[in-house]
Amino acid sequence: MISTRVRAGLFATTAFSAMMLAGCSSSSPEAEPTAASSADATATAPVETALETVTEGKLTIATGEPAYEPWVVGDAPETGEGFEAAVAYAVAEELGFDDSDVVWVRTGFDEAIAPGAKDWDLNIQQFSITDERKQAVDFSSPYYTTTQAVVATGDSPFAGATTIADLAGAKVGVAVGTTSYDVAVEKLGDDDLAVYNSVADVVAALNAGQIDAFVTDLPGAFYSAYVEVDNGAILGQFAGSEGGDEFGIVLPKDSALTEPVTEAVDALRDNGVLTSLESEWLSEAVDVPVLG
Repeated sequence: MISTRVRAGLFATTAFSAMMLAGCSSSSPEAEPTAASSADATATAPVETALETVTEGKLTIATGEPAYEPWVVGDAPETGEGFEAAVAYAVAEELGFDDSDVVWVRTGFDEAIAPGAKDWDLNIQQFSITDERKQAVDFSSPYYTTTQAVVATGDSPFAGATTIADLAGAKVGVAVGTTSYDVAVEKLGDDDLAVYNSVADVVAALNAGQIDAFVTDLPGAFYSAYVEVDNGAILGQFAGSEGGDEFGIVLPKDSALTEPVTEAVDALRDNGVLTSLESEWLSEAVDVPVLG
């Protein structure tokens, strides 16, 4: 597929070449090319693809197996529903690909960020950008920075909390040494905090009724509330994402697509598309209000 900019460049180059040929040719009728011959030459000229992909003219995007909501709705990324599915199609459009040119494949999380050749162009499944991972793969600029959220059970006395003040008196669990701990202390104070060695211990404590709620990053909150916690519910998220993990699109190491994909993500951030998609799929669609 050829992007609009590349098509424009090819057209301009062709037009300039035609002008030069007209200026240098003989004035005799025999030397001047006819309109038909010019059209034939243009039609038969080889056309180069704009971007180098694993399948010419297609953009192959990988995601998890399975892919969970709200990142991908119904484990069907091809619908474009869900935050990451929608981001992927928005990036593809920025690169000049139609929706029909996007091909979805599935990979495991760990294998995607392991060294070695890949059979996909992009991979999107909540990969935090880290220096260690950059040794094996490339990352785009971040398309999402995590916030911190509060998880409880649906029948908790605090299930109806909509503000930080509503959580007064709640025994809130948090894992030591995490961004979640720092945010919990800042937003809630440390009088009623229960500190555990790991997020797994925090989840177990909530299921055992030892705490009323816990604080974790929003992506972890989605998984915990819908998979790990009995009758789980996300009460809300704290404003601000300072110190949160940054999610980036993964590409094969030294991919020729890294720069254009980064430019596409940056453009979507600058024009407000990422913010709009985040609101649609990570706040409104799953009802995760900001705790005031």
